[in-house]
Amino acid sequence: MVMPIDLVLVRHGESEGNVAKIRSKAGDNSAFATEFSRRLGSQWRLTQRGAEQASKAGDWIRENISLVFDKYYVSEYTRAKETAGLLNLLEAEWFPSFYLREREWGEMDVTSEREKQDRFADSLRRRESDGFFWIPPNGESLAQLCLRIDRVLDTLQRECSDKRVIAVCHGEVMWAFRVQLERMSQQRFRELDISKRPYDKIHNCQILHYTRRNPENCKITPYYMWMRSVCPSDTSLSSNIWMPIERPRFSNEDLLEEVELTPRIIS
Repeated sequence: MVMPIDLVLVRHGESEGNVAKIRSKAGDNSAFATEFSRRLGSQWRLTQRGAEQASKAGDWIRENISLVFDKYYVSEYTRAKETAGLLNLLEAEWFPSFYLREREWGEMDVTSEREKQDRFADSLRRRESDGFFWIPPNGESLAQLCLRIDRVLDTLQRECSDKRVIAVCHGEVMWAFRVQLERMSQQRFRELDISKRPYDKIHNCQILHYTRRNPENCKITPYYMWMRSVCPSDTSLSSNIWMPIERPRFSNEDLLEEVELTPRIIS
């Protein structure tokens, strides 16, 4: 069994939750004092801007990838399903999957920045030192999310070999796909996580396109060897070109050199 020839991942468009959290980080916590604070994060709708982003992403996919796909998957969260519908892909028959739901943020899910700092300051400090394995209170680490995404990859190998697949999901879910498909080291993940470059982020309605088809000569390889990242609503935020996937390998010396970055405390 092999993976689909093409796997296209799409993050949902700007949601009510995205806007509320951006405002909260800027000091405006008003959204969390209304009916919004009682709505589950899984039920957030797209904003009007988010709907427009989804429409543009659909236009780009039809023009640059394909009019139709062999299989269509979508997270069961409202904002993902709304995005999928607004992509307006021809002949689409979407299969909702709870495995594609956003990372579980537990008690931090629908909370303002002020509340997070008041209630979870110690936990947030631990996140700074080890974001990949850090678990939000009663939530899910990114490492645990990767194990969930393994189930999706198993399904794709079993049911979608040599096909063309699209999945509409979430930013953290797409990071988990990246970690697994690119065998990304934790050091490399941390570099990207703290990077300030827009190219290193996954924006609303960003598209990650993995392929086994060589972009230059169309020859098919056994594994995903190329990926391109495109943000159709603002292409200045993404690289927009095919990049070869270079999966890391480490010699004995490489491992020991990396270990030495952590000082020994007890002899």
